[in-house]
Amino acid sequence: MENKLKKGLGRGLSSLLGDSTKKIETSKISIKDLSRNKFQPRKHFDKEGLEDLTNSIKEQGIIQPIVVRPDKLNSGKYEIIAGERRWLASQNAGLHEVPVVILNIDDVKSLEFAIVENVQRQDLNPIEEAQGYQKLTDDFGYNQEKLSKFIGKSRSYIANSLRLLSLPEEILIMVQKGNLSAGHARTLIGLNNSTEIAKKIFEKKLSVRQSEILTKQFRDKKFKLVSKKDPNILDLQKDLEEKTGLNVSINNKKNNSGTITFEYKYLDQLDKIIDSIKKNY
Repeated sequence: MENKLKKGLGRGLSSLLGDSTKKIETSKISIKDLSRNKFQPRKHFDKEGLEDLTNSIKEQGIIQPIVVRPDKLNSGKYEIIAGERRWLASQNAGLHEVPVVILNIDDVKSLEFAIVENVQRQDLNPIEEAQGYQKLTDDFGYNQEKLSKFIGKSRSYIANSLRLLSLPEEILIMVQKGNLSAGHARTLIGLNNSTEIAKKIFEKKLSVRQSEILTKQFRDKKFKLVSKKDPNILDLQKDLEEKTGLNVSINNKKNNSGTITFEYKYLDQLDKIIDSIKKNY
């Protein structure tokens, strides 16, 4: 029974416990005594999928227990680590109690497990996933290498995911709503008129490949204006733009002195540049 339970809870829980032989005990507690995980990266729940789960729970109950931890601020209450969707569906199904696994873990572990569980289940939209990675980076000192090992994704995958957050808020909302895919959004990084192009891609229902061709036209126009620059400088400039998601201009004089300019549209982008410089100088 214990082995089946562990298998049902997934690899994330096993790595969280750190001991495959550790006994996992389930309890039943009142739905009212649970609250959502404040670190939960997932913000959007598919209405139709939630209805299907509600109907399943009405018929079979909850097969997979909800993972919780004691609420630090409210004695006798618990915060959900993983299983918020099951919790919501259980309320809709009219249940009063739900099976849980209670763990005593800190904020870092809570966020780690919430992200791992959602990534493994592919429950996060690309922006929620990127925001989860960003929170591990900003609040808990993760770098891309550590993220890569922990999540089980390549460093380039993590980097590409984080780069999405450099896009304007309007585009991020389009991705969250499913109007644009992550692939579409990546073609827009670094463009001044990215929001307008995003709307065209959506209206014309362009494929990712068609979007790449469209955005390349705008990038080519920009580079034609600086075509007299040294090819090595242009390569460096383009590399910086791809990594930061910002427009970058490098002006190198004959005596190898010059200026480098980062064009930002939001204070968050400026803060990231400043933080990066402070950490490395």
